[in-house]
Amino acid sequence: MTLPIKPWIHDLPVYEPGRPIEEVAREFGFTNPQELIKLASNENALGPSRKAIRAMKRAASNMHRYPDGGAYYLRQALAHRFGLTPHHFAVGHGSNELIALLGHLFLEPGTSLVMADRAFAIYRLVGRLYQAEVISVPMRDFTHDLDSMFEAIRRDTRLVFVANPNNPTGTSVSRAALDRFIERIPPHVALVLDEAYVEVLPPELQPDSIRYVREGWPVFVLRTFSKTYGLAGLRIGYAMAPPEGVGALNRVRQPFNVNAMALEAALAALDDEAHVRRTRRMVSQGLRQLEAGFRSLKLNWVPSAVNFVLVQVGQGRHVFEALERKGVIVRPMDGYGLPEYIRVTVGTKAENERLLESLAEVLVDER
Repeated sequence: MTLPIKPWIHDLPVYEPGRPIEEVAREFGFTNPQELIKLASNENALGPSRKAIRAMKRAASNMHRYPDGGAYYLRQALAHRFGLTPHHFAVGHGSNELIALLGHLFLEPGTSLVMADRAFAIYRLVGRLYQAEVISVPMRDFTHDLDSMFEAIRRDTRLVFVANPNNPTGTSVSRAALDRFIERIPPHVALVLDEAYVEVLPPELQPDSIRYVREGWPVFVLRTFSKTYGLAGLRIGYAMAPPEGVGALNRVRQPFNVNAMALEAALAALDDEAHVRRTRRMVSQGLRQLEAGFRSLKLNWVPSAVNFVLVQVGQGRHVFEALERKGVIVRPMDGYGLPEYIRVTVGTKAENERLLESLAEVLVDER
């Protein structure tokens, strides 16, 4: 059967997700998936907060009901948290859906978007999905070069994506640099600040991006409950933007795009500051543990501010495959043009230790 699919769809690359533990266990003959550890997808090794788990259990008996399509209570809670109004928030099926919806709003043939060359791959995929030109700007020291990104903006540019902190490099740009950048953005461009990992940062290091929304700048700030809050499996995120931008997002999103259990869990997780503090403490200690291990293995890595590290290992995909055979799942980086690197999520102390031991064995075999 031949389907009448638009011809250019066949040229779109397919996003490579981190491999599920169960799939790797089957492939390599592990009888118990619990023998494996997954440090590939920047998930929270602590899991969801207890408050979120209790909220999910309470919600389970009501799954025959449609969810609150307007996410009323979650938007109220977010507005209270950030000193904005509920009209400043749109809730999505993960922040990925919101990125796609922004493409729906702004991109078409004859337009362009600007991104860093080592930023989140979904920006590029969405640009190509809507047949816009993707202007890829080289990073400087694995960090967004905002001056060069500004110079790359053209008359047909509609979106500029800045992931801060950035995936996969783990680097951040400063508040001062962001301030200078947004003040120069031309009126035909919207800035998308993807802050999926921002809550991992200590509060004093978090950028004051909410101020841009409050002051009415043409900006969409994206956040998620997948990372720090440990709700990746529920798929829920949100955008903060001036009401005009939120209104446009609501016009193109599908009804009931976020499920009821996700809404209840996110509302509970938002109230669990103790879980966020535990997560930050685990990440801080884990980064020190991993960096010490990389140093002893004489490996180079990119200093990270968040819950993953980009580490140079030589033949990255070969090392990734060798680690899989040992029951350790990490992420190869050749898809980002970094074939000598793997990305390692910060895990528990025991998981980090096993990763370092397995990596040492693999590197001995490689050498």
